[in-house]
Amino acid sequence: MKLRVIRAARMSDAMAQLRAELGEDAVLLSTRRIAGGVEVTAAQDQDDEPLMIAPGAVPSHRAIPPDLARHNVPPALAHRLAEGRLAAALESVLGFARLPLGPAPLLLAGPPGAGKTLTTAKLATRLVLAGTPPLLVSADGRKAGAAEQLAAFARVLDLPLAIANGPAALGKALARRSTGQPVLVDLPGCDPFDPASARFLAAMLEVAKGACVLVLPAGLDPDEAAETAGAFRLLGCRHLLPTRLDSARRLGSVLAAAAVGLPLTEAGTGPDASGGLEPLTPEGLAHRLATPVRQERT
Repeated sequence: MKLRVIRAARMSDAMAQLRAELGEDAVLLSTRRIAGGVEVTAAQDQDDEPLMIAPGAVPSHRAIPPDLARHNVPPALAHRLAEGRLAAALESVLGFARLPLGPAPLLLAGPPGAGKTLTTAKLATRLVLAGTPPLLVSADGRKAGAAEQLAAFARVLDLPLAIANGPAALGKALARRSTGQPVLVDLPGCDPFDPASARFLAAMLEVAKGACVLVLPAGLDPDEAAETAGAFRLLGCRHLLPTRLDSARRLGSVLAAAAVGLPLTEAGTGPDASGGLEPLTPEGLAHRLATPVRQERT
């Protein structure tokens, strides 16, 4: 097994090249910020020399559509979405998928403060109303009050709650669930560029053998969102659930994060645990992008 080192100005550029060169089975070893960009180290079975990657050029000869420019969509992505009707372009360029709420554990990952615990409560409420009460697992014992917040939701919904602050504890919690019982795992906030935090997330996903959803707030800097989403994808996240879609004034970060290869599923649209999740569709997202940005009140 040989090491491959990929350097680029942005994580999204490194991600795209990594998929192109190594495929989906590359093993991520580390990610870190360097002067001028990011560096990703991955392992592969091929006997190749390390590959140095430069970011691709961004076309500059075409104007960006006003709706996309208003939402700060990165230029390269905006040009791809400018072909034809916006909803059709979104469906062609980005991925859309149903949230994988099935028998396999669903793990909610993301940076600190992204809204993972509230999203877990919203999904738990949905499952209870559907007659399939889940097992809740809080793996966020390091954040003050995180387990207590999920415990409050668990009491209201009359659901079992397990505290698992590491891979071994998570494995034991999953072993005690009823046959076919859904599981929602609220993971701690993760900095995917920190090696220790990244290793912890990878270890939890390895034990759970479930589906990992990246919970990421809307309204971030688009480049930062793309780099963060790309790093989480390399660690094992396969779906994207943006939060705060109701309050974000610009949605370029949501599109940039999805463009790294994370299908959009649903979006958090409010603090109500009994609702506040909206399925994302190309038509619905196109409508939001075409709606003028709300002006600040004076």
